[in-house]
Amino acid sequence: MTQSPLIRLHANDDVLIATRQLLPGMAVESEHLVVADLVPPGHKLAARKLQAGQPVRRYNQIIGFATADIAAGQHVHAHNLGMGEFERDYAIGQGIHALPKVAQPATFMGYQRSNGKVGTRNYIAIIASVNCSATVVRAIARHFTPERLAGYPHVDGVLALPHPLGCGMGAVGEGMDILRRTLVGYAVHPNFAGVLFVGLGCEQNQVTALVERVGAHEPGMLQSLVMQAEGGTTAAIKKGIALVSAMLEQANSFQRQEATVSHLIVGLNCGGSDGYSGITANPALGGASDLLVAHGGTTILSETPEIYGAEHLLTRRAASPEIAQKLIKRIDWWKGYTSRNGGEMNNNPSVGNKAGGLTTILEKSLGAVAKGGTSTLNGVYEYAQAVDAKGFVYMDTPGYDPVSATGQAAGGAQIICFTTGRGSAFGCAGVPTIKLATNNALFERMRDDMDVNCGDLITGTPMPEISQRIFEAIIRHASGEKVRSEALGYGHDEFLPWQVGAVM
Repeated sequence: MTQSPLIRLHANDDVLIATRQLLPGMAVESEHLVVADLVPPGHKLAARKLQAGQPVRRYNQIIGFATADIAAGQHVHAHNLGMGEFERDYAIGQGIHALPKVAQPATFMGYQRSNGKVGTRNYIAIIASVNCSATVVRAIARHFTPERLAGYPHVDGVLALPHPLGCGMGAVGEGMDILRRTLVGYAVHPNFAGVLFVGLGCEQNQVTALVERVGAHEPGMLQSLVMQAEGGTTAAIKKGIALVSAMLEQANSFQRQEATVSHLIVGLNCGGSDGYSGITANPALGGASDLLVAHGGTTILSETPEIYGAEHLLTRRAASPEIAQKLIKRIDWWKGYTSRNGGEMNNNPSVGNKAGGLTTILEKSLGAVAKGGTSTLNGVYEYAQAVDAKGFVYMDTPGYDPVSATGQAAGGAQIICFTTGRGSAFGCAGVPTIKLATNNALFERMRDDMDVNCGDLITGTPMPEISQRIFEAIIRHASGEKVRSEALGYGHDEFLPWQVGAVM
């Protein structure tokens, strides 16, 4: 079918979105306007004359204010659109509508754990307590080559999880709480059959405190060692190899069994967004999120700096005023946090986002919240807190992809869906990450990195069909089919707990 040159997202919008490069002088009869400038694909042009200072709408929501007079048909971007203050109507709870539950929930093939959780993968994780033990953690994991693991076909691998934190920070306080919450969240994650903590011995983040926080675990499948107590690096590596080797037989005893989708927690994330993100992949993922919730599953929306300006669309769906206030409180925390560090909430979008057509954080956020679908907001969690509510929830994380995904995984996400319009190269350690392309050109250009194409919405594929495509991909990959980032080896450098507080 012939692709329309422009997309109008709402009758009240002041801007239209180009589906291909538009040249000056081109007439668009359906909108009764003539293109005035060169407009790249994914970028905006004015649907009508706008005066300087006037609010500009996309999705029937304010994305900024005209910084100059803009004629109909002109390119609208950073040169004539900027931020401004305005009141949000939080309308707490006024947008709730219950989704009908399906009579026969879908199932996937996962690893059932004794605590009732179900993993999508079956790894043994080696977790550093501090950056000083990172070398030992990596060396132990390197020992377990595919050849050495050949006799354990149900074990996906031995995964090293080093990080740069654990010392040079307060032994108590927000920063240490977040780090410990993250490491413990990974230790109890159902994608890991066994866990080995490795510490140096003199760090602030002591291994014994981590083990105590984990609590009950599969017998023999939670181990720890301290380098200084073992006699140094070489001895610690040798001891670590022996401890992991002793776990392999039991880890291999787990085999995939059928489980309902209600056991799944799916992280919703995005990176390298473009002008199509809020039109194709994000709302299509939102539809898949609604499907998961209808089947009894849980989805986590995150990246607080990238929902700023659109938080009122989430408070309208909050199941209670308390849940809405938790979200508003986190937004206020971020305003203070960025201010203390000499920044501002609009230091986002990135250079790549702007090249793809996004101008302000308001515009980016309005597209980003679409990943959360239309379900009731049933909970708001701080970074890396264990997600214990069912349905659609929110977790406060930075927008930086590795840090955000690490928090979602620590909260219990066994799989992550990641939309991208520019082509982010990303994977999450131990948690399969499904990459969703926002446009056909990206999907064709980076087929080796992308799992699902959502760009054909522009060329006529119905949105529900694409949402179903994503839902089926989640079940397929949760059941063991490798995502592209796993096949390419991503994830080992993307385990990154959020560092908050002073480095001392």
